[in-house]
Amino acid sequence: MTPEITLDQLCWLATAACAIHVLEEFAFNWRGWARYVLHLHAEWDNFYITNALVMVLGIVAAETALRLPIVALAFPALMLINATFFHVMPFLLKKGRFPPGFVTALLLFYPIGIAGYQIASRSGVLSAAISGDRS
Repeated sequence: MTPEITLDQLCWLATAACAIHVLEEFAFNWRGWARYVLHLHAEWDNFYITNALVMVLGIVAAETALRLPIVALAFPALMLINATFFHVMPFLLKKGRFPPGFVTALLLFYPIGIAGYQIASRSGVLSAAISGDRS
C-alpha cells in the first residue's frame, strides 16, 4: 500500500515545481515574450520580486498546511490560476504562440494544483470549510 501524500508535503512539492517553472520562464525569456506578445511593460526586477514572493508563499503554505490547511490551499489555487490565465489562455488566444512556462504549467501546475484539492477533500478540510466546522 502506497502512503498518501499530505497537504504539507504537497505544498513543498508545489514550491519546488514553482522553482522549476521560474527557471523555464527565465530560460525562454519571459520578459521578451510578455513585452512582444502581451504588450506588457515587463521588467526583470518585477519578475524576480514576484517570483520571490511566490516562493515565500510556498514555504508559508507548507509550514502552515497542517494547522491552517484552508490558508495553505491558496498556493495550489495560485498555481491553477497562473497555469490557466497566464499560460494556457495566452497560448490559445495568441494562436499557439508559445508562452515561457507553458510546459511546467501543464505538466506540474495542473496535476499538483488539482492534487492539493483532492488531498484537502479526502482529509475533510474542504467540507469543514464549507460547513463552518472549525474542529
